[in-house]
Amino acid sequence: MFIPFPIHRTIVTALMVATASASWAADPLTLIEAQRIAIGRSQQLVAQGALTTAAREQAVAAGQLPDPVLKFGIDNLPADGADRGSLTRDFMTMRRIGVMQEITRSEKRQLRSERFERDAQRVQAQRQLTLANLQRDTALAWLDRYYTEGMRELVQQQIEETRRQVQAADIAFRAGRGSQADVFAARSAVIQLEDRIAQIDRQSRNAGLMLARWVGTQDADRPLSGSPPWQTTSLQSQVSSEHFKQHPDLLAMGAEVDAVETDARLAQANKQADWSVEASYAQRGPAYSNMLSIGVSIPLQWDQKNRQNRELAAKLALVDEAKARYEDMLRNHEAEVRAWLNDWQTGKDRLSRYRNELIPTARQRTEAALNSYRTGKSDLASALVARRDEIDTRMQALTLEMETARSWAQLNFLVPEHSMPAQAKEQP
Repeated sequence: MFIPFPIHRTIVTALMVATASASWAADPLTLIEAQRIAIGRSQQLVAQGALTTAAREQAVAAGQLPDPVLKFGIDNLPADGADRGSLTRDFMTMRRIGVMQEITRSEKRQLRSERFERDAQRVQAQRQLTLANLQRDTALAWLDRYYTEGMRELVQQQIEETRRQVQAADIAFRAGRGSQADVFAARSAVIQLEDRIAQIDRQSRNAGLMLARWVGTQDADRPLSGSPPWQTTSLQSQVSSEHFKQHPDLLAMGAEVDAVETDARLAQANKQADWSVEASYAQRGPAYSNMLSIGVSIPLQWDQKNRQNRELAAKLALVDEAKARYEDMLRNHEAEVRAWLNDWQTGKDRLSRYRNELIPTARQRTEAALNSYRTGKSDLASALVARRDEIDTRMQALTLEMETARSWAQLNFLVPEHSMPAQAKEQP
């Protein structure tokens, strides 16, 4: 049947769109892409960006003089007598309008502005910390799912091999060359492996749920691609205290120390009172002269020992407290990082031993046990035990690699990666 060209083109276009959508849905999810998606979805980064903007706007406002005060009123209005309520007949009655301006010293205004700038710096450092934690947590969830899928594939391969052993044992038993115990042993091995698959599936689902927390359900269901580069990290050559101080958590704590130090300098500046200047114009009745008034107000800090000095002492105590927390955080951070570095290096050494010695030895033992079974020198149960031990060794190696990769992620994302999407970069 002939299809008109416009309709034909529409159908072809629809098929191309559907095919492209199906292809996109099957695209694998790499570690870097998962982190990029997580950053793009993060509302915490958006909130901290807004807080930074708010602090910087406040810094500009805090550097200005206070708003002038408009003052108006009526002075000496007669309350009784013949002139009661009159605005013009008594010579003392005045309609007054004026303005008052508090003259805050430039040093104080600069310190108040600097205080909000310190808040902006602190929020920016916290934003960097959030970004690093987001990349790290996404990497950990991705790694958990990646390695549980690897474990499942390994056990599934062993299930297929063991099922072939079940068939071979059943054929040998029917032909009178084997025992029924070999059949039951092979079937039992399959059941144990299937139970192991169920445990791994539970772990994989949990890892997928955690990954969905960061990248969303749709992307978390995509297959994973690429192996994590856990073998190297730049931190292995940078483990000095000066390097640790550049990490976002310590930068945030350092900005907090700067903020309380600014508070202390502002408390010191408050020991000098700000003056207020006032000017007013008073209009009297037509028979009298109008009046111009000018005045200066000066707060009397008559009890500095118990007010301003106490406030300054409190701010200085907060400085000591913040510095002590900073030093404690630095020590704790350094100990944590060195522990992760030790776990990572030890894990790499152990993995080398597994791959070069333990796994080849376990494979040779399995092959020897299978050869003995085929030549009638041993039973199938011994061969299955050897195969199970080989699986355990491979699983231990894969678990160790996962733990080593997790230590790598803890180290590698202490500082956020520079390859982030544009919307995740800091606001100017």
